[in-house]
Formats: sequence, C-alpha cells, structure tokens
Amino acid sequence: MKLSIEGIKDKKEWEKAGIKLPSYDVEKVATATKEAPVWVHFGIGNIFRIFIGGIADSLLEQGLSDKGITCVETFDYDVVDKIYTPFDNLVMAVTLKEDGSTDKKVLGSLTEAVKAQSAVEEDWSRLKTIFASPQLQMVSFTITEKGYALHDAKGEFFPFIKSDIDNGPDKASSAMAVVAALLLERFNTCKAPLAVVSMDCLLYTSDAADE
Repeated sequence: MKLSIEGIKDKKEWEKAGIKLPSYDVEKVATATKEAPVWVHFGIGNIFRIFIGGIADSLLEQGLSDKGITCVETFDYDVVDKIYTPFDNLVMAVTLKEDGSTDKKVLGSLTEAVKAQSAVEEDWSRLKTIFASPQLQMVSFTITEKGYALHDAKGEFFPFIKSDIDNGPDKASSAMAVVAALLLERFNTCKAPLAVVSMDCLLYTSDAADE
C-alpha cells in the first residue's frame, strides 16, 4: 500500500486500513488544474496541506469545484522534492478527535508543486505561464512573517530585498519579489483580475504591509 496515484487504485487495501480515499478522479482533477489553474498558493507546509488543502478537497468532494490547488514553495525547496513529488502530490490527512479516535483521509486536491526559483528556467517559465492565464482567480499565502519581511529593525531594506530591487523582476529571489514579478507578468500579458489573499496572521501581515 503506497501513497501514490497508482497506489490508491487498490481501494480495498485502503478501506481495510480505515483510510478514506477521494471520491473524485484525482488524475482528472490534476490534469484539468494544470491545463487551467484557478488557485495558486504560496507556502506549502503542514498547515496549508491539511487545512487549506482540506478545504479544496471538500469542494471537490461536494462537486463545487473541479480544480485543485497549484502549490508554490518560496523558501524550503526540499518540501517539493521530499514531501510532494515522491507521493504524486497526495496528502495523508489524520485528524485527532476529542474522544481520542482519528479520521484518516487521502487528499487529492494539491495537484502540482512548483519551486519559486527564477534562476531555474523550467520552474520560472511554468509560474509565468500560470500567472498569464486568464483562468487564474486567486493567489493565497501562508508564508509566515519571514515571507513578508522587507525591512530590518532600523527600517532599512534587508540585503536580499536590495538585491531584488537592483536585479529586477527576472531575477527575483524573495517571496515578495517573486510575487511582484509574477503579478507584473500577468499585467503585461492578460491584465485579468485576480484576488491576492493572505491566510497568515492578519494583524502582523497588516502591520508589515503598512510599513
């Protein structure tokens, strides 16, 4: 029993283990999402996978959506290589209930994982293509305070932010520079509307934005 697209086709073994599988066609959802992404999320760690990935999974289960989430990592690229790719982007969600029992479910709502690396042509080209798509509706974030950081305690730009400003959008490295570069790409191509939504601590994010 392996957590993979092929592995979950053996439904009886998973049912025997008490693990619920997606009722929707995971491969079909992944293909449709890659062809026309509607939701991109930056910061693809544990909280995102279970909570936000769980929301997307529920929408798919209820037939309220036919697309998953395109996942983008801006900080720890090992997350893509070690947690997403080996398991075909599937997630094992385990929920501990108040009576001590657990619910176990495989989530198939995370359809693609991309590294936000402007220095790697394949990754950067893919992100530009995604952001140039008029079908894209929302970009969301769980990148914590380090992802939004622009200034140090003296109110001066961090060195990596200065580098991003000097090097321009094609060599963006920090999370905010990457997002700004991709939004510029969208403006220069399709100019379609887009919701940009932080799902981090709103108070801190608001303070950081005000700075």
